[in-house]
Amino acid sequence: MISVGDDGVLMIDDQFAPLSEKIMSKIKEISGGEGVSYLINTHWHGDHTGGNENFGKAGATIIAQHNVRKRMARGKTKIEAGREIPPAPAVALPVITFGDDMKIHLNGDDIHLFHFHAGHTDGDGIIYFPEDNVVHMGDTFFNLRYPYVDLKSGGDVDGLLKTVGEVLFMIDDETVIIPGHGSIASKADLVKYRSIIFELRDKVDMMVKQGKTLEEIQASGFSKEYDEVMGSGFINPERFAEILYGSLTKESEE
Repeated sequence: MISVGDDGVLMIDDQFAPLSEKIMSKIKEISGGEGVSYLINTHWHGDHTGGNENFGKAGATIIAQHNVRKRMARGKTKIEAGREIPPAPAVALPVITFGDDMKIHLNGDDIHLFHFHAGHTDGDGIIYFPEDNVVHMGDTFFNLRYPYVDLKSGGDVDGLLKTVGEVLFMIDDETVIIPGHGSIASKADLVKYRSIIFELRDKVDMMVKQGKTLEEIQASGFSKEYDEVMGSGFINPERFAEILYGSLTKESEE
């Protein structure tokens, strides 16, 4: 997402580094030649911060929640998807960070940045444009897909549900919602997403309390009603069961 106006260009998230040149070119086409002045990261994952180094070198001021800078600076020493994530270079790190909230006054908007709870990660940022009635939710919202909750980055399923609830409280039926993955959405879409996650969370919680193992839960078909649509992304039903089980049993690692 970008905001273009008299005060400059603000962008939310920047995808992977190899895409930076194409993104910069398109932004200059839209803005009349201006580059990105401000870049907000909704969390620390590489598909949202991978272009930080390139945009930082081009002069963008990078903004994010405190834990985004902390995790990017530290990297990830544990293997994830067969690799280690090295510490980010200084130019790629957020230089302005916030705790629970802050505001940016730019291009006629009072842009609200919120961190409600640890959900997708412990550094999730919700970016709200009240004058335009638009909210960017980062990866706290996967539209029509099971969400990824990064337990190793402080994520928590209950925190994710609380965050979604906070967003629902502040928006209306006309709000345009930008998810971290999936198509542009409405409040009705977000309500449905929260309802499904809540239902499946409660089913897994009940089975955990009954002493079921992860393998038994995965084999139970607890999510079969929603798998055809919600399980078609990179988080399949088995992986989502693993996420729910891990979060509910606190089997997370830092």
